[in-house]
Amino acid sequence: MCSVEEPQQARPWRPEDGPSPEVWTWPRTDLPALRVWSAGAWRYASVVSRPNFSDGTVRYQVEVDLRGDTAVSTVTYQWPQPGLRFAHGSSVEPVQGVDEKRQGDMPRVPRRR
Repeated sequence: MCSVEEPQQARPWRPEDGPSPEVWTWPRTDLPALRVWSAGAWRYASVVSRPNFSDGTVRYQVEVDLRGDTAVSTVTYQWPQPGLRFAHGSSVEPVQGVDEKRQGDMPRVPRRR
């Protein structure tokens, strides 16, 4: 049995927090990942972005199935916390902001003939 507490979600950035964070992203085809302790198990979480705040704090926005029922949520966590673990990195360096060319197109609905 694991005695780790579930990580606390980070609140969104507010103007009173200082300058807006630098946001770093990876291509959707090569995302790094964390493990998130939730509902009694370590859940795989794809990292969508990494906001770096001017005070030195780092947050990770992840897509994760928090209950193990296939309902995926987008959640942001401040790093580090005991309920978060490194799963794997990306083979690609992140870029600041969102690079549309690296994100890929949305899937298209097949045409009926």
